[in-house]
Amino acid sequence: MRDLSRRRLLTGSVTLAGAGLVGGCDAPALSHLATPYDWSNGLTFAVQRWLLRRQPLVREFDRSAISAVFPTINTTDPDDAGYRRSKALGFADWHLPVTGLVERPGLFSLAALKAMPTRTQVTLHSCEQGWSAIAEWTGVPLAHLLATVGLKPQARFIVIRSVDGWWDSYDLFDALHPQTILAYGMNGADLPISHGAPLRLRVERQLGYKSLKYIASIEAVEGVDGYGKGRGSMVAELGFPWYAGI
Repeated sequence: MRDLSRRRLLTGSVTLAGAGLVGGCDAPALSHLATPYDWSNGLTFAVQRWLLRRQPLVREFDRSAISAVFPTINTTDPDDAGYRRSKALGFADWHLPVTGLVERPGLFSLAALKAMPTRTQVTLHSCEQGWSAIAEWTGVPLAHLLATVGLKPQARFIVIRSVDGWWDSYDLFDALHPQTILAYGMNGADLPISHGAPLRLRVERQLGYKSLKYIASIEAVEGVDGYGKGRGSMVAELGFPWYAGI
């Protein structure tokens, strides 16, 4: 019954928006990704997965805790012709392609994403550079979008690319978590350009570099060996852990 329920979830026949449903999803084997450098990364990953096996939520705060200043790092306004053209139009022409191992590949406008079920959460962003800040994020759960397109049974990872050239991958354990959202709002307003407008990822159970800004595409895949140097993300190729659980 558990396997059948999981298959129904992945093919989109029922919604993935509820935390209780997502809690039944098993983490796929990631030993080749969890240990790209040494055994200690694999041990950290295994312990984290065991501790989070029931898919707990990270702490959410009251709006009064929102930080007065939320730093912006790396790209703050992509120097990309297509992005600049879309920004000038208020992102009216912007679309998010969702492809790969899905039953119903599609292009989703910002308006279409905003019409989907919404989640708002006030959470702590922990940066690998040593600072942290609290903000309110509003968006559509990634799980809902994946249910809409219908993941095929062989899909194991979600690869996300950004306008400014970054890319990363996430296993279904994190991709389907209810607090993993595609955010288009911040602190009660539209997502600012400097924070990734029109759409950014929020992966609340990992360090900030896993929450890509300026999302350009989403692809469901079986493995990531053929992407980049096979380490699962651009940051992993630069020496950071692929899995940055906190």
